[in-house]
Amino acid sequence: MKVTQEKLPASQIGLEIEIPSEKSKQAYEQVIKQFARDINIPGFRKGKVPRQVLLQRLGQTRLKATALENLINDSLQKALEQEKIQAIGSFELRTEFEELLEKFDPEQPLTFSAKVDVQPEAKMNQYTGLQLQAEEAKYDEAQVDEVLAKYRSDKATLIPVEGRPAQLGDVALVDFAGRFAEAPEGETPAEIPGGDAQDFQVELSEDQFVPGFIQGMIGMNPGETREVSVKFPDEYSSEELAGKSAVFTITLKELKEKELPELDDDFAKEVSEFETLAELRESLENRFKGDQENKTSANKEKAISAALVQLIEVEIPETMVDREIDYLLNQQALQLKNYGIDINQLFTEENMAPMRERSRPEAVDRLKQSLALAEVAKLESLSVEPAEVAAEVAKVRKQFPKGDFDPQRLQEFVAEDLLKQKTLKWLEEKGTIELVPEGSLTPEETETETEADSEISEEAATSVIDVEVVGEE
Repeated sequence: MKVTQEKLPASQIGLEIEIPSEKSKQAYEQVIKQFARDINIPGFRKGKVPRQVLLQRLGQTRLKATALENLINDSLQKALEQEKIQAIGSFELRTEFEELLEKFDPEQPLTFSAKVDVQPEAKMNQYTGLQLQAEEAKYDEAQVDEVLAKYRSDKATLIPVEGRPAQLGDVALVDFAGRFAEAPEGETPAEIPGGDAQDFQVELSEDQFVPGFIQGMIGMNPGETREVSVKFPDEYSSEELAGKSAVFTITLKELKEKELPELDDDFAKEVSEFETLAELRESLENRFKGDQENKTSANKEKAISAALVQLIEVEIPETMVDREIDYLLNQQALQLKNYGIDINQLFTEENMAPMRERSRPEAVDRLKQSLALAEVAKLESLSVEPAEVAAEVAKVRKQFPKGDFDPQRLQEFVAEDLLKQKTLKWLEEKGTIELVPEGSLTPEETETETEADSEISEEAATSVIDVEVVGEE
């Protein structure tokens, strides 16, 4: 079998394959024998159908098409092995199958062209001495106080309020019903779908409900009914309500205030495994400091990865892009499923094409980052020792003792991740990363929310009450 290679754009290899006439004839005869063994034709025993009857019944075109398909698949596989080509994904014919079928003669040699995706060749521009900026996440001791305050709030005792109106921090039992503020002339304003509840308990906190709702309750006394005007945010998840003005009729039925427990060693024992408040504080401090250090490291990695995307020159084959998009969408589906969202309503056949297109830029960037790191590791002869991989594998297995891991895949994943981290560390040491205040590099959010995010928000926010109007019960 003669094979001629041709380098094509987009990390593809073109193959022109010439199959000898004896191979073509052999493939055709094998197809006839196979059909003769398997076909049932009245008047003939199975496996004893004469050749001419078989040709009349099935038609020569069908037999030739089957033989041609077998020849193409078999010869392509052998060509890849013969030429030592590491193909990615399946092949694509460059010669139309119908054209090949029309010209196919089992007595003659067969020549056809195909192309396959291969591992892309990357070229790195200057990657040492990088001058980058990354946001530094600093520990704020107020975080500990906030957590302790939350613990105290969770353990608070509710005491009925007497002799004063509602104020922030109270817990109220209310009935409410919402309606739109405006309606066509001559019509009664419509009720807000899902915008009503009875005997609903809520803490009077400014971050609850639609803006203005809680503020409108401040100063109310038990038994009082008040109408409160609000406006839904322009970015509200429900298009029906976004930017609309509304009026809620609220009846305050009961009012209670929180009596907080003392912040002492006894409290620390109740809410944690620690014996003293000092130990609990130290544990929280260490946790938050570690979180901020990890966040800063992640910001450095993000800065380096973004720089590598600009430095690499590579043509990524569509097979790799498609696989990365599949991965991103699968991760998104798993995350939504963990939130209890019915992904079948979002990941529909109609939505998949636009969702894949929106995921494409991220998929390409992720692939460029991986390919760039791999190329740097190769150019700088960076590697990880088997002992390092074994130690990390053992750590993973200890952390997830019930995990059903494929040993080979786990080892490959760990080795790849360790090499990635070593390469990132090398790039950081060979360059300069200026740490800047957190938030200084974060671009302002655009007003236009992506359609995918909007679809997810609407799916998650199945009712006004559960998500936006009343918050958590």
